[in-house]
Amino acid sequence: MASNGKVCVLGLGSMGLGVALTLLEHQFDVSGFDINQQACTSFAEAGGKVGLNPEDAAKGASVVIILVVNEAQVDEVLFGVGGATTGFDPTTVVIQSSTVSPAFAGSCGTRLKKAGFDMIDAPVSGGAAGARTGNLSIMASGPEKAFQDADDVLEAISGKVHHLGAEHGIGSTVKTVNQLLAGVHIAVAAEAMAFGVRSGADPEALYEVISGSAGSSWMWKNRVPHILNNDYTPLSAVDIFVKDLAIVLGTAHKLNFPLPLTAAAHQQFIAAASAGLGKEDDSAVFKVFQKLSGVSINQEEERK
Repeated sequence: MASNGKVCVLGLGSMGLGVALTLLEHQFDVSGFDINQQACTSFAEAGGKVGLNPEDAAKGASVVIILVVNEAQVDEVLFGVGGATTGFDPTTVVIQSSTVSPAFAGSCGTRLKKAGFDMIDAPVSGGAAGARTGNLSIMASGPEKAFQDADDVLEAISGKVHHLGAEHGIGSTVKTVNQLLAGVHIAVAAEAMAFGVRSGADPEALYEVISGSAGSSWMWKNRVPHILNNDYTPLSAVDIFVKDLAIVLGTAHKLNFPLPLTAAAHQQFIAAASAGLGKEDDSAVFKVFQKLSGVSINQEEERK
């Protein structure tokens, strides 16, 4: 195990809690913290140790994994009042897995290095299911020593670790491309479903046929069932893609690079959030097209 085998997970949402529980099952000594008390309670009931704040949770940890929502939260849990860095051991390695801009990942790595700590820029893909089963795809960049020191932790939570180089920000660059594709695919899947149903196709048949055809995608197969079941329980919320596609577009803006399809998808997620759907599953972007076209997926909706 990584030196003393203690791992801290900061952020116990759907992704962080899944990672923490997976590490518990691999017999690591796991501590964690989240501002959501219910998340902390769920973790404690599963056998984890809950810190009073990030500093308390990170004390004595060989590896600290960060899975919070945005850059402001990363900064807060690391460097804010009661931040984790004040509880670090000299050999603590940070695995920064929140989705952030490449520029922020670079500055965060530099700041930690100046404080004497190694960081792996390690955004993930695979969703809550991948986090819970230890099958995440990790897009990682950072110093080789950090990979060596955190190797057993990375192995426990991932199906594949992509070593992308030593420079912080490369991992987040690749994740940015992933989120571009994921967001566009979700938005276009919703658009295609609404278009097909509005044109007279049976929703279930449409899903089945497209799933076995060239127009399919992983997001089509994963998100359209949420639409068919009218189940928008948030596994990944609309607000997440409002944020993530803003990162994509902001990065492109710095490069003076056009992303017209991403911009259109971003507007659809913003429309969904503006309609009060921000906390619903990201597949709820379908409801924007639904309102525009008047389509219904099931009889219950038709009665409303």
